[in-house]
Amino acid sequence: MIPLRDTIPSRRFPFSTIGLIIINVVVFLYQRSLGEAAEGFIKVFGLVPVAVAEGFRRGDVIAAALPFVSSVFLHGGWLHLIGNMWFLWIFGDNVEDKLGRGRFLIFYLFCGVGAAAVQMYASPLSGIPIIGASGAIAGVLGSYFLLFPKAKVLTLLPIFFFLTTVEIPAVLFLGLWFVLQILNGTLSVAGGSEGGVAWWAHVGGFVAGMLLVFPFRKYR
Repeated sequence: MIPLRDTIPSRRFPFSTIGLIIINVVVFLYQRSLGEAAEGFIKVFGLVPVAVAEGFRRGDVIAAALPFVSSVFLHGGWLHLIGNMWFLWIFGDNVEDKLGRGRFLIFYLFCGVGAAAVQMYASPLSGIPIIGASGAIAGVLGSYFLLFPKAKVLTLLPIFFFLTTVEIPAVLFLGLWFVLQILNGTLSVAGGSEGGVAWWAHVGGFVAGMLLVFPFRKYR
């Protein structure tokens, strides 16, 4: 299922959402410009669970904590980047409306940190960098799930060899998405897989978004 748009127009221009998209694209283009040095860049600014744990043990708190934020702005490829930014574009503007621009930025980063922490807990001995905005964006999805229960998502749906579009209630679309993350995360743990998609970061981000959205919400 590929979301095309939601049915709720944003009331204000989504400066923060667009700003986050621009930052992610710029950082990714910088990664690409590094060539072979990009791998070392990702190892430094991506979240490597075993290295972060060692940093905390040594008392190097700043260096150990930095990847929880910096890893949120790194991506492994064009598809990784485009997929994340597409979800952020569809769901981020409405959440930004509810939270306010400044609160939305802080909320986004908190969700990213929470998502990275859950993934690190799930694979504490992994030496593979955890990167990507998907955990933070999962927080946006979790908040959307609670804030817009009556919204619908126009979705591109494959049926056998054909593609069709259908409006799916947002609670159903996002609920199914969340369940799939849990299932895939459970399978990855059972199979001993450390690489690939950080499923538990998605789960952690979604839950963080649900827990944080109301404290961050701007009441009028």
